[in-house]
Amino acid sequence: MAEETETEWKESLKSKEAFQDFIRTYFASHKEMKGHYDDSYYFEDYDIHLDSRDGLVVTLTTGSYGGQGMPIKDTEHISIEDFRQLLLNKRFASKGVSLANAFHMAADLIA
Repeated sequence: MAEETETEWKESLKSKEAFQDFIRTYFASHKEMKGHYDDSYYFEDYDIHLDSRDGLVVTLTTGSYGGQGMPIKDTEHISIEDFRQLLLNKRFASKGVSLANAFHMAADLIA
């Protein structure tokens, strides 16, 4: 992710309107953000995209390699403002977290 984007998302958190503009612009050019985590025992896949009502759709699939039969998939809808508030409350921006990692951690909390 470009350094400019990393700075922009943190600055945009200061304003509801600025964050909505940032999210709309980001997903207009990227369509979705996907991520994956795997530690050979446990895995997570997440996918976040805008829905038709300008909210976010967060899909998180989790599973383990040690006995769990089927992965668990959960899809949640969240407003852009609720997502902004989550990021602010968890102080992801002040912790030096990248946008991709903030999305991943938020997906864990939402779904």
